[in-house]
Amino acid sequence: MFLTFLKLGLTSFGGPIAHLGYFRAEFVTRREWLGDRAYSDLVALCQFLPGPASSKVGIAVGTSRAGLLGGLAAWIGFTMPSAIALIAFGYGVASFAKLSESGAVHGLKVAAVAVVAQAVWGMARNLCPDAKRASLAVFSALVALAWPTAAGQITAITICGLIGWRTMTPLAASPHAPHGFGVSKTTAAIAWVLFFALLGGLPLLSRAVPSHALAVFDSFYRSGSLVFGGGHVVLPLLRAEVVPPGWVTDGVFLAGYGAAQAVPGPLFTFSAYLGTVMTQPPNGWAGGMLCLVAIFLPSFLLAIGPLPFWEVLRARHGIQAALGGVNAAVVGLLLAALYDPVWTSAIRSRADFGLALAAFLLLALWKVSPVIVVAFSALGGWVLGSGLATGRIF
Repeated sequence: MFLTFLKLGLTSFGGPIAHLGYFRAEFVTRREWLGDRAYSDLVALCQFLPGPASSKVGIAVGTSRAGLLGGLAAWIGFTMPSAIALIAFGYGVASFAKLSESGAVHGLKVAAVAVVAQAVWGMARNLCPDAKRASLAVFSALVALAWPTAAGQITAITICGLIGWRTMTPLAASPHAPHGFGVSKTTAAIAWVLFFALLGGLPLLSRAVPSHALAVFDSFYRSGSLVFGGGHVVLPLLRAEVVPPGWVTDGVFLAGYGAAQAVPGPLFTFSAYLGTVMTQPPNGWAGGMLCLVAIFLPSFLLAIGPLPFWEVLRARHGIQAALGGVNAAVVGLLLAALYDPVWTSAIRSRADFGLALAAFLLLALWKVSPVIVVAFSALGGWVLGSGLATGRIF
């Protein structure tokens, strides 16, 4: 199980939707571990819950094939390649003070503009196909901009979910054959209890015990527990947790986010970079691993907790209707993040805007690999930085 997911972790570029395509080719077509119906059900479940969908699917597949240790092996194999790469990049940023202000690193920030813009564009077309959902997305963006904290984002998601529950008509669920997932109801119940106990208990414990490590673990656990949509949507939530307290500066935050586009595997491994570059201990590799475990622990619990109950859960039309509103809110949060902090921190000149447009064109229309686009943006940032220093460009 570990070697299977290690191969995927080393080669799965392109974000969570692409990851799900890689998973289907590996587990449904090549290995025949799951049928198409079972795989679709699993994807639907993991997209409904907060956290990174592709990571939860991988954990669920590993658990169904080889128990809880199989789920852990699947997570380690899929996550570690990008986590190690981002920790190494974090050491470079932390060790060389001028690196975070270099033209190449600024190019990574510009790449983040293109990547987030592509995510907003694609998600809006799929999740906001009508005026009602588009209006909820705009409402969510306005709330996030007016109330730029984790509480504001959670409030927007909650309100939009309630509106969706009360006003949207979900599609009828298609008939499907029930299937098992290799997790007992007792194990699932324990996972649910741990998830909510940590979600409610960690904030109380961090206030009672003056420990920076505990405060960091609490922040990243909440981020992994409360972000819907996964991937790029975690950006505003993480920024609200680490930038205002002074743990990480905005420039260093966005440089790492740009670098995260150049590595395979789940984008949540960005947390390992943040833990590495924090201004106070635990930082370095220990801080990176602490943040990585904290942000993915909810995904592990949420992947195994609902499995025995999913057949009943997904048949409820009210849940499907609420999910329509939540998805619209996710698009709005990402739209707000595209402006602040991504755009405001990266686009400083017409040259930056031109580089961002070129990167977006390569990503969205020419379908160029994100690795190539990020390398192109870093090179472009270095060239523009050298030219701007002498006044030759724009």
